[in-house]
This record gives sequence, structure tokens and C-alpha cells, in this order.
Amino acid sequence: MSKNYPEIAKDLTGAIKTLRGAIPETMSAFSQLAQSASADSVLDPKTKELLAIAIAITTRCDGCIAFHVKAALKFGATREEVAETVGMAVYMGGGPSMIYGSQTLEAYDQFAEKYKK
Repeated sequence: MSKNYPEIAKDLTGAIKTLRGAIPETMSAFSQLAQSASADSVLDPKTKELLAIAIAITTRCDGCIAFHVKAALKFGATREEVAETVGMAVYMGGGPSMIYGSQTLEAYDQFAEKYKK
């Protein structure tokens, strides 16, 4: 049942590029929304990415897990912080969140290994 999260992120990057060509105005607006919501403000970017991970788990979005775990790692999130985020998502989302939470730690390990090189 193991998934390759770096590959999921890579594959989605191409799919999103195609979507940008198909609906450029919508995707431009979405990009602006993402930039605004992600901007450093009262909550720092790492905290915002941890929140996004929790939401990705509860909505069962593999691509979201891939993108936001990668970003959280970039902003300095530790495995322990991601694990605690998983704990909150499981608490709020029940059994399905537990499954996606375990996969989120797997995603962290895969990206951490990839970026160690």
C-alpha cells in the first residue's frame, strides 16, 4: 500500500500545468489565493503548512499531502512536528485520518531521504 509521494508531487506538477492552460483565469486566481493564504503573517509558513497537512489528511488528498509535506520540510518542520500534526488530524478525523496520517509520515520520510542527498 506504499505510495511514492515525491512521484505523486512530480506527476501532479505536470497535471496542474495542463490545467493552467485549460483554465488560466481560474488557476491564476487560485495561485493568488494560495500566495495570500501562505504569506508569512501572524502564523509563520511552517505552521501554515502543518495546518495544510492536517486538512489534507482529513480530506484524504494524496496530492495535497505530497505538496504540503514537501513544503513543510522546506520550512524546517521536523518529523516530530509532522507526527503531532497527524495526531491532531486523527483526533479530528477518526479512522480514515489515521490511515492517511500514517501515509503522511511515510511521505515525510520519503521527502527527507530525497533532500538529504
